[in-house]
Amino acid sequence: MRLAGAALLVGLALAGCVSVEHVEHAEAEDMCPAGQERLSTAQLFFGRNIGDAPRVSEAEFVRFVDEELTPRFPDGLTVFNGGGQWRGPENQLVREASKIVLIVLPKQGENTQRLQAVRAAYKTRFQQESVLLITQPACVSF
Repeated sequence: MRLAGAALLVGLALAGCVSVEHVEHAEAEDMCPAGQERLSTAQLFFGRNIGDAPRVSEAEFVRFVDEELTPRFPDGLTVFNGGGQWRGPENQLVREASKIVLIVLPKQGENTQRLQAVRAAYKTRFQQESVLLITQPACVSF
């Protein structure tokens, strides 16, 4: 996952250049369509392969969500199956199954600390070197 995080981060950074300008413009006007409010979202990318060890099973990931994510973000979250790829050692293509978690962050609270705690817990529990995190402003209606 160490290279996956770096490769995905570079790709997302390049893809996000236009979005950043759009977001900055929207923030300057602080405009959301009628019926929506300005909040932030977080996307977490959890790799499921652990070197030569077996991958993180569905049951293990559900237990992680129940024990680490849900207590920190009890208002809700969405989990997607994903897959990533990057150039690994010896320039070989490496693919990895992943889980992507999308959270609409509450207005109040220590969101940064809670997100960092989740990332640290996953890295420790499953011996991962990184968990990619993307945060961005969003117009949201419930």
